Formats: sequence, C-alpha cells, structure tokens
Amino acid sequence: MTEQGIPPLVMLGLMIVVFYFFLIRPQRKREKADAQMRNSLEVNDEITTIGGMMGKVVGVKDDHIIFETGADRIKIKLSKWAVRSKETRTEE
Repeated sequence: MTEQGIPPLVMLGLMIVVFYFFLIRPQRKREKADAQMRNSLEVNDEITTIGGMMGKVVGVKDDHIIFETGADRIKIKLSKWAVRSKETRTEE
C-alpha cells in the first residue's frame, strides 16, 4: 500500500524554497541597499553610526569617512561599514 500524502523529499524542497523567499532573499536585498548607501556617502550628508553617534560628513576616502559631531565640532574617522543611515543635507 502507498501512503496518501506528500513525500518527505518534496516537503523538504518546499521548506527550502520558503526559507529562501522569506529569509535569505530579503536579507541580501537589505545588504545590497546598505552597501549602495555607504558607497554613495558625500560631504554634508547627515549620518548615524551603528554606535548611535550622529554628525555631518566632512571627508570621504576609499573605505573611511571623517565626520564631525557636537557643538564643538569634534572630527571622528571611522570605517564606512559603521554607518547605519544617512540623510542628505541641502545647503540653502
């Protein structure tokens, strides 16, 4: 007699497809968008680092940026991967 159901191999394949579309694919999209944002950093962009510091970009090098923060304009050098988000400033 044969069982009336879905074979285990088909279920395993279906689970892999579901994991890909709900977990792996969205993560890769986020990583790609983050990398694009970090590569498009320019002077005068407002940034927030992964440590929570906020400031204005004053210099951009290959894989490092220099930004200033606070009223006393302290300049800090950090790697681009440490930038969480940016907001482009427009000068009036």
